[in-house]
Amino acid sequence: MIRRLLFLDIETIPVKYTFSELTEKEKKLWTAKWRFNPDLNPEEQYQKAGIFSEFSKVICIGLGYIDDNNTIHLKCLFHEDERVLLNAFNDSLNKFFQHTFKKYNAEYSLCAHNGREFDFPFLCRRMLINNIAVPDVLKSGRKEYLQDTMEMWKFGDYKHYTSLDLLAHVFDIDSPKDNLDGSMVAKAFYELNQKEEIQEYCLKDVATLIKVYQKLNSLPLSTEISFQ
Repeated sequence: MIRRLLFLDIETIPVKYTFSELTEKEKKLWTAKWRFNPDLNPEEQYQKAGIFSEFSKVICIGLGYIDDNNTIHLKCLFHEDERVLLNAFNDSLNKFFQHTFKKYNAEYSLCAHNGREFDFPFLCRRMLINNIAVPDVLKSGRKEYLQDTMEMWKFGDYKHYTSLDLLAHVFDIDSPKDNLDGSMVAKAFYELNQKEEIQEYCLKDVATLIKVYQKLNSLPLSTEISFQ
């Protein structure tokens, strides 16, 4: 049931904004990671650093769920100190599943778009790097606990990546990619100091994720949104 689901989206940035800020050892490790792509130099390649958990960190986590009245509830966790953020995320997981869904006495699940390839393993790796115990729901790796709207859309097809933005378009759902997208978050954080904009973008992503999930499961779209 959808009421057992907690939807999430994460925003990540490189721990060090530019390649030149890396130590010599880090530069060598980064270059070795990209040795299979000779067409780009290490500095050009470093523009992709934000998607690699060894070189980047989580700065924002958007959370959302649907209540019995089909209202979307959204909450944003944001902190420049990643360890503080991840501990707050773990606390939110515990409180949410112990209180919000306690009356259902059932197993719970997390859901993200491309979550099984990106969001879920990224969170696990960064927790270990920060000496934080990984929650059982993330550690399990089981599909019934870690749902993924991109995999739902594939219907067993392994060939294509489909963005949340594209699915929102084909389902006639308002896209969250109005002012920012994932490739712009690092610049928004380091250069433009657009921290509120990053949080707003993350929450829009979660709202869109929930509506895409509803479409994929032939459920009525939520029209009311509440912010916590």
